[in-house]
Amino acid sequence: MVNLPLAEDRKLLVIYRVESGCLGPEGKKLVAEFCRFAQEQIQSQDSDAIRWNIVPRNSKTLPEIEYNVVGKRISYSQAVRYLALFGKSLDKFEGHLGERIALFIEDFMSRT
Repeated sequence: MVNLPLAEDRKLLVIYRVESGCLGPEGKKLVAEFCRFAQEQIQSQDSDAIRWNIVPRNSKTLPEIEYNVVGKRISYSQAVRYLALFGKSLDKFEGHLGERIALFIEDFMSRT
């Protein structure tokens, strides 16, 4: 096992790209503001091993979720191994992340 919390540069950077369409017909106008809102909400989640970057998905060529360690993109299988060091499952992590984003969307839309 790895000692936590990790130094900032050793944490897994999770880049989550939000599609404007998930915010409804006005999504293009709201997506940047939603990303700021979601970033604030998620920042402390798993912060001992993970850094977050919630951004609009402006290009379909970019993946919805991207993982980086020490400034380098890592593959899905590398992310699986990285999270396993902390006793975490990437599949469960991604499922939980999707659920949190959905809740953030509900909270955000109820405020606007």
